[in-house]
Amino acid sequence: MHYRLGVDVGGTFTDILLIDTDSGRTFRAKTPSTPHDQSAGVLAGIEKVCAEAGIPLSEIGQVLHGTTVATNAILEGKGARVGLVTTAGFRQVLQIARSFVPGGLAGWIIWPKPEPLAALEDTIEAVERVASDGSVVVPLDEDALRVSLARLRGVEALAVSLINSYAFDGHERRIAEIAAEELPGVPVSISSAVLPELREYERTITTVANGYVQPQVARYMDNLASKIADGGVAGALNILRSDGGLASAPAAAANPVNLLLSGPAGGVAGAVWVAEQAGFPDFLTFDMGGTSTDVALVEHLRPRIGRETKIGDLTVRSASVDVRTVGAGGGSIAHVPELTRALRVGPQSAGADPGPAAYGRGGEEPTVTDANVVLGYLPTRLAGGEIVLDRERSHAAVARIAEAMGLPSVEAAAQGIVDIVNENMFGALRLVSVQQGFDPRDFAMVAFGGAGPLHANALGRLTGSWPVVIPPSPGVLCAYGDATTSLRDEASRTYIRRFSRLTDTELGGLLAELAETAARTLEAEGVGRDDQSATYHVDVRYHGQGFEIPIPVEADTGLEALGKAFDAEHERLFSFLLGNEHELVSARAAVSGPRPNVRAVALAAGGEDASAAVVSTHPIWVEGGWSDASVYDRSALLAGNVVRGPAIVVEMDSTTLVLPGHAATVHESGSLLIRPLEA
Repeated sequence: MHYRLGVDVGGTFTDILLIDTDSGRTFRAKTPSTPHDQSAGVLAGIEKVCAEAGIPLSEIGQVLHGTTVATNAILEGKGARVGLVTTAGFRQVLQIARSFVPGGLAGWIIWPKPEPLAALEDTIEAVERVASDGSVVVPLDEDALRVSLARLRGVEALAVSLINSYAFDGHERRIAEIAAEELPGVPVSISSAVLPELREYERTITTVANGYVQPQVARYMDNLASKIADGGVAGALNILRSDGGLASAPAAAANPVNLLLSGPAGGVAGAVWVAEQAGFPDFLTFDMGGTSTDVALVEHLRPRIGRETKIGDLTVRSASVDVRTVGAGGGSIAHVPELTRALRVGPQSAGADPGPAAYGRGGEEPTVTDANVVLGYLPTRLAGGEIVLDRERSHAAVARIAEAMGLPSVEAAAQGIVDIVNENMFGALRLVSVQQGFDPRDFAMVAFGGAGPLHANALGRLTGSWPVVIPPSPGVLCAYGDATTSLRDEASRTYIRRFSRLTDTELGGLLAELAETAARTLEAEGVGRDDQSATYHVDVRYHGQGFEIPIPVEADTGLEALGKAFDAEHERLFSFLLGNEHELVSARAAVSGPRPNVRAVALAAGGEDASAAVVSTHPIWVEGGWSDASVYDRSALLAGNVVRGPAIVVEMDSTTLVLPGHAATVHESGSLLIRPLEA
């Protein structure tokens, strides 16, 4: 069983990528997502790709899956009813929350505060108290706790978050044991296991969020595992974590808060693999799908890992790839509000059902996809012929925009839709680059997703990020990332010490202890110690500051070097330094297993002339008029071929647009490298 299978479920399509790890050969499939039961679309895609590869499902040795089940439960408000146990006196920790209101000066007036995930009537107090040094001040009153737990019968999940439990977890573990007796069958999440760090609100909301999505994620995992097993797949099921690593299905079901950005993380992991083959270690990722666009920044082939995960109005303390999302995709709906008469695009989306007007499934609203059809950028068939586009419906839909705005032509309205959605996505790319102190001109851009390559050249012009890298099979790159990543686990601990009261030996011992904890988890999943590697981060601040900055370190990093690294990062972010003493706040160790043995495919060499891959010419609307563009079959391109714009490059899962004044060079790894002609 030398096949690995990556699965990514999006809002519009489910992407499947099958990799022969011996030869590096890949097979891909794209099927419509099935929101009512995502596992149905996954199994349909697996059967489709195995039929194309000519292998039985039993040949699949491992299924690696990026999922949005936890994300959707949060966004749609369809999670479990969660009970919460707090320390006596802290029952309203979720209602008090953190004193931050988004928006401008009037934000406190216009911002509707979201409802806590655990209702106040489902929150009980435990008589106990632990000091910040871990000593027990008030012992746990077990009899009173049993009486209080009886009031929570009917909850579907239980979260336990006690004050200072990061320093001593004995009371939380005992409460979990008692809850198993009083509330049989109810899954219990304890904060000392989910997030053993200080700040009671962040620890509590993260633990509650874990319980909120746990029953739904567990049901999905069980359902998917049984369906693929019944279908004949003998390999193990692994789930992609938000930080880009893998977890076994049972581990993922136990800690689903780590899956909230599972889908976008797969795209970043796939982009790292592609950029490494093409030789660009620093790059921006641009993942445009049917519903949304995800962007991230990668330095030295390492994605930036954030300490917070944001989904809608919810922010939890969970490690995740620093991905920013905007409601801009191929299905984003264009509209002209009556009040302003100004064109808007998104965030509403036509989704997969009914989809854009071009799909002919009943959708009538003009979308970005319809605009691309009107401009001639898209072929008549998508997803290997599974979707046939109706140009007349697209023209009629976009014509309503032209009429509402008094524009001279439907093409002008379509160009306006494309320009606006490009600006929306440009704003997201600035969030991960300029706002973080990085110049996007110092980075390449890896563009993927079903719609990404269509808009990538334009985004390259806006950001100045060259080359724009279009990977092979860009529409299924998230699935490729799922299939080429490795098992990972993380351990963390709050450990507040001023540098003057800390030694190099003490810091090294702390990191080693955390690495050992994470290593044991991977060892239990079959990854030997010799195949493991560890990375470390510590959170540092100036003494007296109310926030800290994560700093990557090595196992033997000394305090002097750590202080210098913190100062450099602080100055990069805020342009100033303080004279206060440095202070360690928390430390983390992440242990990863070996990368899979997936051989990269090298294209046969060819000259600059790419005319052998031209299949037709097609009129497209660029720079205010119609021009003839050559249409290339990507599978016929050879390494070294140069595709000069205007041109369209077509393949099963995506379409690439090369604008006038630009050219795409075919790299031997199969990626297209788009640059301005003068470059």
